[in-house]
Amino acid sequence: MKLEPAVYVKSAGKSGDFIRDGRPMVVFAGKSNVGKSSVINCLLNRKNLARVGSAPGKTTNINYFLVADAVWFVDLPGYGYAKVPQAERDRWGKLMEAFFAEGERITLGVQILDGRHAPTALDIQMNGLFQNCGCPRAAVANKWDKLKASEKEPNLALIRQTLELGEDTPLIPFSAEKKTGRLELLGAIAAQVG
Repeated sequence: MKLEPAVYVKSAGKSGDFIRDGRPMVVFAGKSNVGKSSVINCLLNRKNLARVGSAPGKTTNINYFLVADAVWFVDLPGYGYAKVPQAERDRWGKLMEAFFAEGERITLGVQILDGRHAPTALDIQMNGLFQNCGCPRAAVANKWDKLKASEKEPNLALIRQTLELGEDTPLIPFSAEKKTGRLELLGAIAAQVG
């Protein structure tokens, strides 16, 4: 899969700003502190294309990155960070509602999870949004380098069971730091975007 050039195009804060140009759309979702930007940067072999915030909750709009002039990588706002004001959380909720109301445009939903822990209620809710769209999905167990060897298989099994992921849904152990899982995730993306 061609990854160059990869450019940030725009940030959408309301449905009127969404990109609807017919190109394949790979949508990344995850909790605020799960390392979503790091995963995107790792995939694209870039350091700071997707901004890595000093504090969780930095992505407040939907960010669009155009990859090889052919595929959109869409970075959704992180969810579940308590220090964000209620009004901002409500705005994010409405933004997500509007985005997923047009879920048929999603080519692949990539849910990034913390591989060290069981999926949270919010992770389950996000998984449900992707499921309701009927789009192909991939799950990423991030921060894989932080797990002990004895934790790895049980944690993957727990994620797959909690999110009720079928065997046809890739569950990819991933470490942005070590680039573990990068080729597997790129393969899952390529299989959907062609």
